[in-house]
Amino acid sequence: MRKAHLVPVLLLVFGLSCLALPTPVSAQVAVGISVRIGPPALPVYAQPICPGIDYIWVPGYWAWGGDGYYWVPGTWVLAPEPGLYWTPGWWGYDEDGDDYDWHPGYWGPHVGFYGGINYGFGYFGVGYVGGEWRDRHFYYNRAVTNVNVTVVRNVYVNRTVERNVYVNDRVSYNGGPDGVRARPTPREQRWSDERRYGPTPTQEQHVNRARDDRSLHYNQNHGRPPVPATQRPSQFSPPGAARPRDNRNQNEYQPPANQNRSHQQYQPQPDNRRPENRDYNPPPQDNRRPENRNYSPPPQDNRRPENRDYYPPQDNAPRNRGRQGGEPRGNQDQARPHNEQPRGNPGGERDGRGNGRDDGRD
Repeated sequence: MRKAHLVPVLLLVFGLSCLALPTPVSAQVAVGISVRIGPPALPVYAQPICPGIDYIWVPGYWAWGGDGYYWVPGTWVLAPEPGLYWTPGWWGYDEDGDDYDWHPGYWGPHVGFYGGINYGFGYFGVGYVGGEWRDRHFYYNRAVTNVNVTVVRNVYVNRTVERNVYVNDRVSYNGGPDGVRARPTPREQRWSDERRYGPTPTQEQHVNRARDDRSLHYNQNHGRPPVPATQRPSQFSPPGAARPRDNRNQNEYQPPANQNRSHQQYQPQPDNRRPENRDYNPPPQDNRRPENRNYSPPPQDNRRPENRDYYPPQDNAPRNRGRQGGEPRGNQDQARPHNEQPRGNPGGERDGRGNGRDDGRD
C-alpha cells in the first residue's frame, strides 16, 4: 500500500521539476511573424533601477498584434538558470518576400545575433556589455547599467566598451532601404548552433499584459508609449514604471549632443564678466631641466658675404667719452666774465691771435 501511494508523489515531484527547467527551443525555428509594415523607431527612455541580484535586463521592443504594433516595455527578469544570457528579438527585412520578419529572442550561453539593433543599456548592436556571470552570480557593469550598490554589490566599472553609433541609431529593424546594415560575426555564427531556451512564463505574461494595454499600441501613442520600461515584469504603474525621458518627436531621429562635433562650426561666446571675475589661465611652465629643453637656434644667413645686408656699427657711447677729466663739453666752453683776466699773462698785451704776450717789461 505504501508503494502505491509513493508512486503518485514521485510523479508529482518529477512533473514540478520539469516545469521549473527552461524549455529548449530549436535553433532552426528563427522566424515567427511576417508583416508588410516596418516597425516604428525605438523610443527614448531611462532604465529603471535593478530590483535585486541576478536580474537580467531585457530591452523593450515593438511586437505585432492583430491591429498593428504595440510596445513591450523593457524590464528586469531572472534567468531560467545561472549562466544564461538573453538575446533580444529583432525585425529583419526580407527582400525576397518584401516583408519584415520577426526573429524571437531566446536564452543561451552566449548573446547571439540580434540584427545589429541598438537597444541601449549594454545591447549596442553586438553582444552585451551590461554585465557577466561569475561563479553562478551576475555582476553588473555600472558604466551602462542602473544599479543601486546598497542593494546589489556585485558590480564593476568598464568604461572601455565600444559603442558603434550609427546615423539610424533608433531604427528598430535590420535591412531594407533605411534599416541597420549588420551581419552576424563569425562568433555569432558559431553560437547560432548552441542550445536555446525560450522566454520564461514571467516574460510571456509580461508580453500578454502589454498586448492587452491599449495605451501601448502604436495607433494610440503614435510611437511614444507611456510606459517604455518597468522595474519588474507586468508592473505597468508607478513606482516601478518608467516614463519617457523627454517630449521630443520620437519618430524623428536626432543624434546625441556629442556626435558630429567635427562638422559643427565653432562659434566663440563673448565673456561679459568683469575683468577681475574672469577665469585666469596662466601659460604653461616648462619644468624640464635647461639641458633638456628644446633649443631653437637663430636662423643662419647662408648667403655669400658680398650679398648679405650690411649694417654699420653704431657708437652708442656718450659724446663726452675720451675727454680728460670726464668734464662735459658744456662746462669747458662756458664764457668767462669780461672782467676776468687770462691766468698766463695778467694785465699783459695780446697778440694778433688774442693771446697774451709777455715783452719782458717790468
